[in-house]
Amino acid sequence: MRAKLLTIGDEILIGQIINSNAAFIGEKMYSIGIPVEKIVSIGDTEEAFIEELDDSMRNFDVTLITGGLGPTHDDITKPVMVKYFNDELVLNEDVLKYVKSIFENRNIPMPEVNTGQAEVLRYGEHIWNSMGTAPGIWKELFGRVFVAMPGVPYEMKAMMNNYVLPKLSNNFASRINYVMKQKTLLTTGIGESTLSEMIGNIDELIGDSKLAFLPSPDGVRLRINVLKENEQEANDELRVIEGNLKEKIGKYIFGEEDQKIEEIIGELLKESKLTLSTAESCTGGLISSRITDISGSSDYYEGGINTYSYKAKVRSLGVKKGSLEKHGAVSEKVAKQMAKGVRKYFKTDIGISVTGIAGPGGATPEKPVGLVWIGFSSKEKTFAQKFLFGNNREVNKRRSSQAALDILRQELLLLK
Repeated sequence: MRAKLLTIGDEILIGQIINSNAAFIGEKMYSIGIPVEKIVSIGDTEEAFIEELDDSMRNFDVTLITGGLGPTHDDITKPVMVKYFNDELVLNEDVLKYVKSIFENRNIPMPEVNTGQAEVLRYGEHIWNSMGTAPGIWKELFGRVFVAMPGVPYEMKAMMNNYVLPKLSNNFASRINYVMKQKTLLTTGIGESTLSEMIGNIDELIGDSKLAFLPSPDGVRLRINVLKENEQEANDELRVIEGNLKEKIGKYIFGEEDQKIEEIIGELLKESKLTLSTAESCTGGLISSRITDISGSSDYYEGGINTYSYKAKVRSLGVKKGSLEKHGAVSEKVAKQMAKGVRKYFKTDIGISVTGIAGPGGATPEKPVGLVWIGFSSKEKTFAQKFLFGNNREVNKRRSSQAALDILRQELLLLK
């Protein structure tokens, strides 16, 4: 089974929007054993669309199309499919009634142009759009399947989950004679090349399976892909590979799939019945924001203080003027005093601090852009760690917040 994804819209090509639909569809198609082998984005032109339809007829069993199903002149998907497949449009009264009801419920007169959205292919199936006005299209010809869906992500996702995926799974079950499984392990605090060295001979570790390294400012995602004859074999293979990876790099693995490190920290804090506070300089509240993104964080997070200036560090956190004058704000001494000061201010069990040079200005030969000190303070110990991240201000802030959260995670694990 070969599948292709075609996304239509000038807005994708000029970078006006990010093609998030591709990631969702790719993941979902892989989960049912029909992986997407090719993703193509084209503009709103008939010529490019027909060229891709020709390619699909020659090479792919399933072609999923997103975009171009709206009511305006640049929405070319339906008219081009009618022309290409020598089909015709017919008005579907049920769809028209539904489209009208959407406008009526919003107390808005329906523009006449929206009537065209109720026109469907005579020799195809329409896919009900529970989230919008444009129905999707399911067209089969010469053993090929073409599925057209709106480009609006939540409309497309509803169609995929409610109709497209179940129908593809059912129709092609006899042609899918293998099981595909995927798992992602999340690492942080280590670079891609170092991680690869620690893992060693990857071919020996994974055999016929696949292991992908996906780096980001937060860390490296390790995606394991397994293909076996049955589900039991696939699950067993996944467990073996995961176990081998954890044996080699377990220290750096903090979670899996879509977990967030702040979510894991929240669970650890609740289990340990400990409270947390934060003192931030170069991250400007990013750590506090990430922690409070988790529902229920008020159970363990008391609050944070942003102390950007020398004066604020002295006044709010009790940092000593002499330390600032002798060592500067970006130093081990000040990071430790910040962490201890915020812990005492909020009367929490743990205090975390960050002070650094995010850039692009403010650096000296001794203290380059990307230099960051992260402090940790509890009743038992206070320490600080030094990091050198790079030249990009936004990336430095993100990496600083991630490193601070990982230090906290590792300290909490020591208490278990």
